[in-house]
Amino acid sequence: MNAIDDVLEAVRAGRTAELPGLLKPLDPAQRRVLLTGLKEMRRTLRSSRSERWQDRNLMNPALVIAGAGCNSGAAAAAAWIGAADLRRWMPLPPAATLLDVLAGRDPKWLGDLAHRLAARSATAEADYPLISELVRLAGCPMPTTDGCVEGWSAAMVSARSPLVVALRKDPHVATLVPRLFATAEPVRSFARNLEPGHAHHWPTALATLAAEGHVQRAALLDGSVARLLRGGKAAQLRPYQAILEALRPTGEEERERAADWITLAADAPSAVAGSAQQTLARLATAGLLTPRMLAEMSGAVLFRPEKKLVRAQLVLIGKELARRPSAAPDILPELAEAFGHADTAIQERALKLAAAHLPDDPALRAELARRARLLSPTHRARAVELFGPDAAPDEETCPYREILPPPPVPVPLAPAPETVAEAVELVAAIVYARTSTVEEFERALDGLVRHAHRDRAALAEALRPALAGRWWLDPAQSHHYTHELPGLEHVAAAVLDMPPIAEPPPALVSWRSDCSHTALRAVTHARVKEAALRITSRPLPFLLATPTMESGALDPRVLIARLIEYDRLGEDPAPADFAQALLRVQRDAAVLPLAAALGTPAGDRLASWLGAAGQPAPVTRRTAGAERYAYGGETPARLVMDTGERTAVLHGFPDAFRELAGARQAADRCWDGGEDTSLIAVLPEDRETLAAWWLPLVTAGAVHEAREGATTLPLLAAAGGPAGPALHLAVATGLGARYPEDRLRAVDALLTLAARGDLNALRLGGDLAELIGLGTVKPSRLADSLRTAAATGAYATTWAVLAAVLPAPLTGTVDPRGAGDLLATAAECVEQCGADSAEPAGLAATASRGGKSRLVTQAARLRDTLRRNEKNSTA
Repeated sequence: MNAIDDVLEAVRAGRTAELPGLLKPLDPAQRRVLLTGLKEMRRTLRSSRSERWQDRNLMNPALVIAGAGCNSGAAAAAAWIGAADLRRWMPLPPAATLLDVLAGRDPKWLGDLAHRLAARSATAEADYPLISELVRLAGCPMPTTDGCVEGWSAAMVSARSPLVVALRKDPHVATLVPRLFATAEPVRSFARNLEPGHAHHWPTALATLAAEGHVQRAALLDGSVARLLRGGKAAQLRPYQAILEALRPTGEEERERAADWITLAADAPSAVAGSAQQTLARLATAGLLTPRMLAEMSGAVLFRPEKKLVRAQLVLIGKELARRPSAAPDILPELAEAFGHADTAIQERALKLAAAHLPDDPALRAELARRARLLSPTHRARAVELFGPDAAPDEETCPYREILPPPPVPVPLAPAPETVAEAVELVAAIVYARTSTVEEFERALDGLVRHAHRDRAALAEALRPALAGRWWLDPAQSHHYTHELPGLEHVAAAVLDMPPIAEPPPALVSWRSDCSHTALRAVTHARVKEAALRITSRPLPFLLATPTMESGALDPRVLIARLIEYDRLGEDPAPADFAQALLRVQRDAAVLPLAAALGTPAGDRLASWLGAAGQPAPVTRRTAGAERYAYGGETPARLVMDTGERTAVLHGFPDAFRELAGARQAADRCWDGGEDTSLIAVLPEDRETLAAWWLPLVTAGAVHEAREGATTLPLLAAAGGPAGPALHLAVATGLGARYPEDRLRAVDALLTLAARGDLNALRLGGDLAELIGLGTVKPSRLADSLRTAAATGAYATTWAVLAAVLPAPLTGTVDPRGAGDLLATAAECVEQCGADSAEPAGLAATASRGGKSRLVTQAARLRDTLRRNEKNSTA
């Protein structure tokens, strides 16, 4: 065995420690020959995919070392060391071993390699130990790429010594510290939530280094401010704010950056904006903030929704106007920004400030009068008294008109692909993308069935090269194909005459049968399996269940036409296909006689289904008690909906469909998710059942930290079938979701129901009152949702819901905390839509309590508005 074979054998065995000694005696020519063998070995491992994963884990570190020693160019060596197929999830081999292999190279070559490795964004962070050693040997400048900065900062934090000590010793600290503030994404090691006294607290360490002169103080200040100005999530910005606090800027340093503080106060997240606001307040107190700068700041801050920031700004304005009355012409026009604030208490404070400091300036008075038209009707009388009659808004001459989104328009499904080429292109796109819409899947499935019936050989000839990259077509790997392939691939395999070589598991729905997602997927799988079997035995001419709408709904007249064609061809419906068609068909009593007139068993079944047999399953509401998990934590008491049996499905449909029809208690946990449109398309005309099954997910988004639990609500609101108690309860729960994006989805569902005429505001309001009592829905979140709904122009709809919610907190049926926000939203709605309906129970008593609490103030506002509207309507 020669020297080259020795190296290859060591690589195969994964003996990395032996490689430096084996490589050093080789001359350049031998290394070139060896590199060819290493490349062939690498190519073989890469093509083996998942079969030789153990060999790859053993050999890849050795391949990295050997290849690094054999590549003569720095670019080639960097590409080899950073190659994804050699690294995968494995760390780089020890830097000492790699450096031993690279010993003897020219320092300039080593520096070039270091910079090339640093430029590889995917691996630079992990390769920092090697990069730093290469830089030391080469004597070149340290690279400052983002990955290199991440690796350096992680190395500093992971040092055994305190962070400030590690930074003092590091020769690159002056170069890399400024880069901590300039990376594309915030440095991850900054995100460690450590207390200031911790040994690895970055803000403390950097402030100490600045005080000692190791880094420039101005660079830290400017870098932190610049990073805050770039924006981001509050958690990402917190470390940079902490650095500023640790540096304790002087008054002069704060004054130099006044424009930056104003920008942060206007646009930054609340915590950062609040800190900037405090800094500007200090500058104002010291007389270092000009009236024009204070006015600019005020206009921006008063526009923000956060009440705390707005109130603090009003206090600052009051102090400055008391100290410098001459600043009123600059500041008061910006103060008027608060006249349009959603909180009437803030409007009142702004109005009082304007009254206290208004100079004798007709032009300023006229401008404030114009802006005062934004005030709530509660304050308009005072505004007219203060600014003159121009402060009163123009009289409304047109009656109020509710603005609702247009009802969803059903989108017809495109016809099945007409040609083999079109069908194959669609199938290949879905298979390789691993995802599809309802339209794409249904058209592709129907296209496979139709063209297999017409000319299976021609379809197979076009399909085989289109799917040539699929593993199950590879003879070397087809032995892994021991049960059904997923989705369309199962049908495609049947077209290509490659059925499974073993039976699949007896049931898809096993220990997870309490999860509705699994039951719905079982139906789709049954259709696919049936279509594949029929292709190899007696191909169907087309599918009955292909929907006519992208939602999954099926026009009953189209289904009747398809059944007529089946009868003409002498074809009997396939059981799973016809069962899915029945679940999708739109209920139309006028079509029932047409179905009965077919005179076939399938026509009789359709007629029966359009009558009593196809009625949706009944839903039953109950309160589930609190439950404690074995691993800790508790599920609070909550409302759930159970579904009853559908006898016609249980006794007349294939086995795979019976999971949909049995009595089902609401599952506390759901093990599957996603693909909502595809799952809804299984039962597109039974949104009550779907809402009952999805309710646990929606509830998890309200009582826990689950995200996207309400994703399906707009889809359910646009689906078919009755909008009953289950759907209303699901929407009510979604309106109290933890995350704003989920609340927006619930608002979309609410407005869709209203636009379709399906909303029962009394039922929804009653559900919300009960959910507030259980603690599932928090009043503050509900108020945010309903404010959003009202802001779209649906004031009357929102008021109708609130009118049914408010009696519970006002009469003490549920905890009244947070009711002030609901009352404020209700008052805004009544002011806008002019409702003159009866006062909710408990409103008058709450408004008469006296005091200035938000609850009492907003109750009085709502009471007065309702009475004023009633008086105006009878005048």
